[in-house]
Amino acid sequence: MRGKSEKSQSGKPDWSTYNYKSGLKLDEKVMVALVKASEVYKKDSDAIYKDYGMTFSQYNVLRVLNNSKNGQNTVTVASKIMLVSGPNMTGIAKRLEKNGFILRKHDPKDERITVLEITPKGKRVLKNIKDAHYENISNYLRGFSDTEKEKLLENLKQMFNNSSLK
Repeated sequence: MRGKSEKSQSGKPDWSTYNYKSGLKLDEKVMVALVKASEVYKKDSDAIYKDYGMTFSQYNVLRVLNNSKNGQNTVTVASKIMLVSGPNMTGIAKRLEKNGFILRKHDPKDERITVLEITPKGKRVLKNIKDAHYENISNYLRGFSDTEKEKLLENLKQMFNNSSLK
């Protein structure tokens, strides 16, 4: 039997060498492929963001804030946009603040609400990451036409709308 590093001619793992047959139904195969693609994308993205002192989640918080009015939003709204729990968002925000990428402050109208604001340093790091970020995305979508990308996006939105998180 060949070792773990054996791959087929396509460069993908040759699962037959592991004496493994998934037995998954088509719907399960689709979901497993979606999760695998997502996890590999996040791992590759994390490698890029690490060079700038941040994680995938931290990068996404900066993107949310950068695209929010006046570069700021509440922890609650940012966590809803990112589908991250409030306590997780608080930890992410604390690390971003420690590195000077954002400011955390209380809403003057309601001290219970924490507002996050992207700093000039946060904006600079987004600008510096941009090329590597888009190159990574392009690598994943290589070979897809714009029409295929639009259809994929439509299908993924439909999956999300079918979920309990809508």
